[in-house]
Amino acid sequence: MYTMYMWNMLSVNPGYAGSADVLNATVVSRRQWVGIAGAPTTSGLLVHTPLRARSIGIGGSVIDDRIGPTRSTQVAGDFAYRIRMNERTRLAFGLKLGMSSLRMDLPSVPDTDVNDPIYQVAQRSSLTPNFGFGVFYWNRMAYLGLSIPKLLNTELFTTTETGKVRVHRSIQHLLLMGGHVFRLSDDLHFRPSFSVKATLGAPLSGDLSANFLYLEKLWAGLAYRTSKDLSAILSYQLSQQLRAGYAYDMTFSGLQGKQGGSHEVMLTYDFAFTKRLLRSPRYF
Repeated sequence: MYTMYMWNMLSVNPGYAGSADVLNATVVSRRQWVGIAGAPTTSGLLVHTPLRARSIGIGGSVIDDRIGPTRSTQVAGDFAYRIRMNERTRLAFGLKLGMSSLRMDLPSVPDTDVNDPIYQVAQRSSLTPNFGFGVFYWNRMAYLGLSIPKLLNTELFTTTETGKVRVHRSIQHLLLMGGHVFRLSDDLHFRPSFSVKATLGAPLSGDLSANFLYLEKLWAGLAYRTSKDLSAILSYQLSQQLRAGYAYDMTFSGLQGKQGGSHEVMLTYDFAFTKRLLRSPRYF
């Protein structure tokens, strides 16, 4: 889960690889529900670039997720084949190939029944391959993407005296994302964007955001998530190549008053060695 997903789509859609038209590196860190023990934390490094042929984009990522006694680390490579629809619009088909490492330290879970055999088992771990697929359609002012970041279900079992017990299951997520930039004046642009996630066995969830760009440097906006979260987003173009962003989420769900909100920080850098390669401003 990311609030600033519109600048971080490589994490979920391999078709995004190379869309910046320069070598781009992004570092993102998210702490969710601060103050709750075992709350989710996510850290990631993502890099992507077009190749000289311009019809190919490649990328790679390392993403680390921690939730309670569970830690998952994914290392993935991305490949995108890009088709020029017209002078300004492209369509990319992407493939993500990677390995996922999952570790569960069940004995560390507090306040459990000491006689429960599942929680007496030592730390469990697994290393599994996975792959994903994505389609990304974009021009300078708009984008639309559809992806399944992980196509294979993964499960982790532990063996007790009474037999084998499944302690973790990861299933597919189908993600739809889109956005459009509207020029309100020479100094002000408006970008609404959305994301929708469908997961088997879970309610459909979505996110709708509205961001304004002032003087091609300062982004400011709000987002609402169907899980009853309201987010504030700030991003500043520190230079033509470096941008920093911060998002704060507050919840109106049953967790309200029990945690200190969620924080997300992002840095992205374009390694452009000639000015003609820089696309300023970058809208997504």
